[in-house]
Amino acid sequence: MSQAKENAALAALDFVQDGMTLGLGSGSTAEIFIEHLGERVAGGLKVQGVPTSKQTAACAEENGVPLIGIDKVSRIHLTVDGADEVDPMFTLIKGGGACLLREKIIAAASDKMVVIVDESKMVEKLGKFPLPVEVDPFGVTLTAEQIYEALQKSGCQNGQTVLRQNKEGTGPLITDGGNYIVDCKCEVIPAPGETAHLLNHVPGVVEHGLFIDLSSVVIVGEPDHYRIMEIKREG
Repeated sequence: MSQAKENAALAALDFVQDGMTLGLGSGSTAEIFIEHLGERVAGGLKVQGVPTSKQTAACAEENGVPLIGIDKVSRIHLTVDGADEVDPMFTLIKGGGACLLREKIIAAASDKMVVIVDESKMVEKLGKFPLPVEVDPFGVTLTAEQIYEALQKSGCQNGQTVLRQNKEGTGPLITDGGNYIVDCKCEVIPAPGETAHLLNHVPGVVEHGLFIDLSSVVIVGEPDHYRIMEIKREG
């Protein structure tokens, strides 16, 4: 599996050009990309990165990739990030690493988003991977109930909600933005657009892990090769 991730990450480097401002994604595959990007920077490539998480920022600094704060950029040329699930229309579930809010802000501001995954992340229907929803800590129980109702209304097969705990097991996980994560066991999300629409209207929901119409390129790494798939997006 690690070689598959490596192959996807290496292929994504072909989309990077000198002078670009890059959105740097979070997660294990994105960090492999950052490590190889650092090698290119050491060889003379001039880029600057906008990290999607504190962990990503630390990885970039460790590998010599110059960083710039998001408030100081006027354009992000390319974002390279992983995903927890990808469907045939390149709709994604992201947020397994609890960075979905910042990942979505940066992806939406980018000219192009390239997603790097291994074959196990490709699915016909989203939902087997629990859908993360970032919520305000205030009234989280009430918010979770309304999230469940929204999932049921949009046709999800399950929708059970679980407040994500930190690694120490001492309380709720707190995101870089100071919020909580509610993981939703949907099983199948038959209409991601409708689910996203309903979640967007739940008070207390800061952001959800459905990334719709954001990625135009998906690179699928396999143990001995990779596949590049593209969808033309308007605008």
